[in-house]
This record gives sequence, C-alpha cells and structure tokens, in this order.
Amino acid sequence: QVQLVESGGGSVQAGGSLKLSCAASGYIFGSCGMGWYRQAPGKERELVSSISSDGTTSYADSVKGRFTISQDNAKNTLYLQMNSLKTEDTAVYYCAARDCTTGFNYWGQGTQVTVSS
Repeated sequence: QVQLVESGGGSVQAGGSLKLSCAASGYIFGSCGMGWYRQAPGKERELVSSISSDGTTSYADSVKGRFTISQDNAKNTLYLQMNSLKTEDTAVYYCAARDCTTGFNYWGQGTQVTVSS
C-alpha cells in the first residue's frame, strides 16, 4: 500500500522560502516519475515540477528559476524547495508518484502554502 505524506507547508510573506517534503512508504523511489502539483482555489490542479526515474527534472514556466525538486532515495523522500515565493504561488501542494506498470498516480493529502503580500 503506497502512502505519500506531505509536510512543510505554511504561511510566508512574498519573497520568502519554504521547503516541502513528501515521505513515501510502500513505493520504490526511482522506479518511476514523481512530481509536485498544486491547486489554487477555483482553479484546476496543475503540474509544478516533476522528476523522472533517471533524475531528469522539469518545471512549469511559472516556477522556473525559483523552485527546485529533488529526492533522497535513502530516505524515500521527495522535496520541493520554493524560493522567491509570490502571492500567486498560494495553493494546496500535492505530491504524486506514478506506478509505471499501471500508469496510476498515487497522491498525498496535500499541504497548504499561503503567500501574503
């Protein structure tokens, strides 16, 4: 049974930083891609950043140069370092892990990030 638990969200002023963590159990890190999504009120969930099984990373244009995704396979943890936060980064952030066999995405419960001006 795969479980993803996010942490590290909170409230911060614009220009500040936060680091999100996603602790995984029952999932083999590096077996398939993982990513961070976010959903702001009234908007659809969007992909923020992803990391493939070979370590290749990608970012949404809106966060390039500000956010960094990484993973620690020994700790089974995915991270998202968020710098220079903007008010438009306010959203619930979700961790996702893909099962390459089925194509199914496992999801965490989400962590709230609120950026104030």
